[in-house]
Amino acid sequence: MTNSSSDNKKISVAFVCLGNICRSPMAEAVFKHIVKTNNQLDRFTTITSFGTAGYHVGESPDSRSSSTCLKHNVPVSHKAQQIKTKHFDEFDFIICMDESNLSWLKRMKPASSQAKVSLFGDYNTGKKFNTIVDDPYYGENDGFEYNFRQVWYFSEEFLKREL
Repeated sequence: MTNSSSDNKKISVAFVCLGNICRSPMAEAVFKHIVKTNNQLDRFTTITSFGTAGYHVGESPDSRSSSTCLKHNVPVSHKAQQIKTKHFDEFDFIICMDESNLSWLKRMKPASSQAKVSLFGDYNTGKKFNTIVDDPYYGENDGFEYNFRQVWYFSEEFLKREL
């Protein structure tokens, strides 16, 4: 990294999935853990997650999502929340898990917003994983484990590219 003034800018990141109880809180927890482990917390103002739908607002993450994170010593502390139009002016990066949510976010994004809205899988630089972070809600625990490996890798690649 260079020491230009742009490198010192603090950024804010929001992860988004449908209900904010499986994928996006896992991405938030993993991302925060990696940032903290790499002593980069001072580079961020906010790291959080949202759902495009309000089905689970106020709820804790799905127990399978939390237990997968905890199995890897990644702490989880989150209550589900729904993304609103105002959030597009509060975040530099709004990163979603699948194309359906990406489409919804792009329609929702105000024209004046400078937020970069993208798929988390856009950071799949080595093509090691599926680009889409599929919803594991109706599946078995192995889906959560695969999601964990995906978001870990994508988080590392995001930090390499964006910091």
